[in-house]
Amino acid sequence: MFDWIDTRAEARAKAGLARRVRPRPATSTDLDLAGNDYLGLARDKRVTGAAAAASLRWGAGSTGSRLVTGSTELHTELEYELANFCGAQSALVFSSGYAANLGALTALTGPGTAIVADQHIHASLIDGCRLSKADVVVAGHCDLPKVAHALSTRGKRRALVVTDSVFSVDGDLAPLAELAATCREHDAALVVDDAHGLGVVGEGGRGAVHAAGLAKSPDVVTTVTLSKALGAQGGAVLGPSRVIRHLVDTARTFIFDTGLAPSSAAAALAALKVLREEPERPARALEVAAELANRLRENGFRVSTPAAAVVSVLAPSPEAAFGWAEACRAQGVVVGCFRPPSVPDQISRLRLTARADLTEADVERAVRVITETGASAGAVSRPR
Repeated sequence: MFDWIDTRAEARAKAGLARRVRPRPATSTDLDLAGNDYLGLARDKRVTGAAAAASLRWGAGSTGSRLVTGSTELHTELEYELANFCGAQSALVFSSGYAANLGALTALTGPGTAIVADQHIHASLIDGCRLSKADVVVAGHCDLPKVAHALSTRGKRRALVVTDSVFSVDGDLAPLAELAATCREHDAALVVDDAHGLGVVGEGGRGAVHAAGLAKSPDVVTTVTLSKALGAQGGAVLGPSRVIRHLVDTARTFIFDTGLAPSSAAAALAALKVLREEPERPARALEVAAELANRLRENGFRVSTPAAAVVSVLAPSPEAAFGWAEACRAQGVVVGCFRPPSVPDQISRLRLTARADLTEADVERAVRVITETGASAGAVSRPR
C-alpha cells in the first residue's frame, strides 16, 4: 500500500532534498542565524515570565475553540493591542500564522471569486488559495502589470490580490502602495501577509503595511504571526471591523481550532510592550541584516539585498547547500538551508536571519564561518 513512499524517499535523497527533524537544545553556545527571533525576545525574561504567569493562572492550554471555552481576557487584550500598535481597526487572534492565512483566504473568497497571487507567496497562502475554491491566477513576482491585467479581465467577480509584504526566502519587499492603488482601480481587495514585516519594518516595527500607509484602509487585510519578531506563538488577522466580525462567523480555522494557549497570548502581549518601550530594536535588526549581506557580498557570495531581517545567500545545488549548512553547524553557526520545494525559484540557498541582540563579534564570527565553509561548498561566485 505504501511502497511508493520508499521510492519517493530514495528519489529525494538522491536529489539532496531529504529532510530531518533536528531537536533544538534548551541551552547552546551555537550562534543561531536560522530562527526568526528577529528582536531577540523569545528568551527575554519579561516575555518568558509573562508566559509562565499566564500558565499558572489560566492553565497550560486553552481547552477548546475560542467560541466555546478557549478565549480569555488575554486574547481580547492582545487583539486590542495588536490593532492599536499596527494602526488597524480590529484584530482576531488565531493559533498560528498558518491558520490565520487559511482562515482569511477561505472566508473572504470561495467558488465564483477570483484570487490574484504573487508567485512567491508563503506556503500557507498557497494552501489558502487552494482551499478557497476560487479561481486563482498566479502573477509574476511583484509584477504589477500582470496583476492589473488579471483584475481587468476577471469580469464582475469579487477579487482579492494576495501577497507577502517581506518575502520569506529572499527578504525583498512587495510594492504595497502600488498594489493597493491597482486594487482600488479595479475594485478589488488586498490581503498582505506581514509576518516578516511586523516588529522589523516601519516606524517602531509597526510593519510594512503600516509603513505603506495602508493600515486603516477599508480594502486591505493584514495577517501576521506572533512567532517571529514577538518571540511567542500564534497569528492574527488585522483589518476593517466588519471583516473581523465576518471571520468570527465563517473562518473554519478560528471556529474549529483550539484557541491559542494563554501563555502564548501573554508572551506576545509582553513582547509588544517591550517593542513599544524599546523602538531601537527594529533598527538594530535591519542594521545587522545589512552588515551581514554587505560583508558576504564583498567576500564573493551572491547575496540578496534585505528589506527586513532575512538575508539569502545562493548555493550552487541542493547538495551543496545542505553540506554548507552542516559545515556551518559543525563550527557552531546555525543557518537555514532552503531547497526545493521550499524555494519558488528552485535555487537552493542559505537563509540567514538577523537579530537585534547580535553583537559585532557575533556578526564577525558568522561572516568568517560562512565564508570559510562556503568556499569549500563552491558557493563563491567570484574571487575576493
